[in-house]
Amino acid sequence: MINPLVGMPQGLEWLVILAIVVLVFGAAKLPDLARSSGQALRIFKTETKDLREDDKADKAATPEQREIQTRNEARDETTGDVVRERRDDTTA
Repeated sequence: MINPLVGMPQGLEWLVILAIVVLVFGAAKLPDLARSSGQALRIFKTETKDLREDDKADKAATPEQREIQTRNEARDETTGDVVRERRDDTTA
């Protein structure tokens, strides 16, 4: 059986990688790089959580509830009128 940690860097290798990163990006840019990557991971995490919650809500809803929800989403929020798409027979 293959050990999954065979290719992982350890100890001194991490220090060499860190030194290369500091040389490439510069010490002044590292906090900005870490901040932006942390923010991107936070956004990704919240989006995946929202998608999972939406899937759970869709599975729990009956077909009638889904139909009512789509009708409500199709209404104009300001007037309450049903929004319809205008079609003309011209080509763009």
